[in-house]
Amino acid sequence: MSKKVGFVSLSDTTGETHARGPEVGIGLLGHAFMGKAHTNAYKKIPYIYWPSSAVPRLVQICGIPEEAVAEAAVRYGYESATTEWKDLVANDEVQLFDNAGPNNLHAEPCIAAAQAGKHVLCEKPLARTAAEAKSMWDAVRDAGVKHMCGFNYRFVPAIRLAKQMIDAGEVGEIYHFRAQYLQEWIMDPEFPWVWRLAKDISGSGALGDLGAHIVDISRFLVGDPAQVSALAKTFIDERPDGKGGTRRVDVDDAFESIVRFENGAVGTYEASRFAGGRKNHMTFEINGSKASIVFDLERLNELQVSEVKNGAGQGFRTISVTEADHPLYAAWWPHGHIIGWEHAHIHELNHLLDAIANNTDIAPYGATFEDGYKCAVVCDAILASSESGAAVPVSY
Repeated sequence: MSKKVGFVSLSDTTGETHARGPEVGIGLLGHAFMGKAHTNAYKKIPYIYWPSSAVPRLVQICGIPEEAVAEAAVRYGYESATTEWKDLVANDEVQLFDNAGPNNLHAEPCIAAAQAGKHVLCEKPLARTAAEAKSMWDAVRDAGVKHMCGFNYRFVPAIRLAKQMIDAGEVGEIYHFRAQYLQEWIMDPEFPWVWRLAKDISGSGALGDLGAHIVDISRFLVGDPAQVSALAKTFIDERPDGKGGTRRVDVDDAFESIVRFENGAVGTYEASRFAGGRKNHMTFEINGSKASIVFDLERLNELQVSEVKNGAGQGFRTISVTEADHPLYAAWWPHGHIIGWEHAHIHELNHLLDAIANNTDIAPYGATFEDGYKCAVVCDAILASSESGAAVPVSY
């Protein structure tokens, strides 16, 4: 076997050479939850997608405190660590700037990276406000770089199958879209203050953290919202600060919204971090003239479908979305062998690397910064409706 693996070709024991795609140097901002999820994806892509369109090279990781990011570099396999995101932008070995940092660190680093000619991946929500998101979209568009917003649920095979069915006309005219994203992780009044509870850092609460996902899914599957009416609520407005005092909570703990879509469909969005018993409960139901579709993230390998005949549903059947000919599944296991939450990130980042290597489009299956901006417009409208008590049109 060839001793040198240069990420261009690899000779096996027979002497046969397998072409591999180019290296793409990764600079990652953020080493916690999303940093771990993204790194897991980068490390799996070269052998799950074989031969891969591009091979990620883990160049540099950024975060604070210094000890934690240094440990993360060793743990994940990055070549170096830094506490300054500007080092990622200045590093000539970094071709893809991956922003998994807090929401207040989305705009400036992503804009700087784009202006430096780097492709950019940014976690959702793209920004704290629509205006901030628009500045990011303008920057990547002006720079001509590839850009993706991290709405990873677009890359769940069952959701992609729903997209295929809708696009093929199998659902018919869509009447309803209803979605929930429910968690329980901050119900305890003694749960300490964290950055997600501060508007100046996060932009919003359950809305941006959870609601952004279902807004994006609605745009992906149904179309653009035209009007929203909403109510947002903060249940606990002071949290322990870890120093014997408290800090104010100025974001929503939950929201409810009625939505009217441009195509005439109607629906609801609901998100809460105060739903006891719900760990990561994201569901949606779509009702159309020909069929209804139901999805539950906690059963992400399944899609429930009920065909409509003579004006009546025929009962729901469960499709196990684990066949080799199902969307995104060919790279994985024999049929019936389920995949998990982290696989959506593997699909998503492979899609991005393929677009970089082959100069293909991120859209329509991947979410671009334009999608991130339009989602932010909807989220801003939801907050505006809650504050005014009136229906708010969605205008891009």
